[in-house]
Formats: sequence, structure tokens, C-alpha cells
Amino acid sequence: MIRPLRLALPLAASLALAGCAGGMNPQTRDIVGGSAGGAALGGIIGSFTGDAGLGALLGAGAGAAGGYIYNQSQEPSRGYGRPPPYDGRRRY
Repeated sequence: MIRPLRLALPLAASLALAGCAGGMNPQTRDIVGGSAGGAALGGIIGSFTGDAGLGALLGAGAGAAGGYIYNQSQEPSRGYGRPPPYDGRRRY
């Protein structure tokens, strides 16, 4: 159990520290944060099943996808935004 943990902890730590780097846009920050959290959680769960490295890898992928989806849901609408509500009058 110690050997897989030796692999998962440095990976999770490096991903977590990479999330602290300055100059990242919000999308990159959310994806890196999701990857770090997913790798840490996947490494912990994987250590119980006997393969922490694979758990960390799969967790990082799932966390990155979750971070991307979260970022896309938080971004304001692009383009012209919502049209004004229809009030029954024609607008030309």
C-alpha cells in the first residue's frame, strides 16, 4: 500500500501546486483544479483497490472534465445575450 501511495501523492501535489500558478485564465484554473482534486480522490480510492496510479490517472481525467463543465456553466453568455422579453409590440 505504501508503494502506490508514493506515486499518487507527488502527482497530486504537483497538480495542486500547478493550480496556484499566476496568470491563468479562469477556464485553465478550473480545469487544473478539477484535475488536482480528481487525481487526489482517485489516488485515494485506487489505493484501496490496489492500483493508486491508475486511480489517480482516471480521477485526473474525470476531474478535468468536471472542471471544464463547471467553467462552461459559469461563463456569462457570449454574443448578444438574451433577447428582450416580448411585450406584444413589433419592433423594426
